Amino acid sequence: MDKVLSKIANVLETIFGYGIMLSLFLGGMSFLGYFVALIAGGETGEMISTFIYKNIYPVLVYGTSSLVLLGIVKMYLKGETALSAKSKKKN
Repeated sequence: MDKVLSKIANVLETIFGYGIMLSLFLGGMSFLGYFVALIAGGETGEMISTFIYKNIYPVLVYGTSSLVLLGIVKMYLKGETALSAKSKKKN
């Protein structure tokens, strides 16, 4: 059973890693889009900003939220404790 959970956790870890990398890339691209909108100005800049806000950000938020859930499931399956109130014993 532990081998199966470990394999599932490894697959989830891979998906989580690539997904977060993609989310960071898309966040950077949205920054570049806003920067281009700032340079363009006027109605064109407004259209670019509105497109990013209404079409890109919702997908990015839902995607990253799903990835956080995968990361939490992976941590649970591996038995990891991050940000725990327990103190670690030093040898």
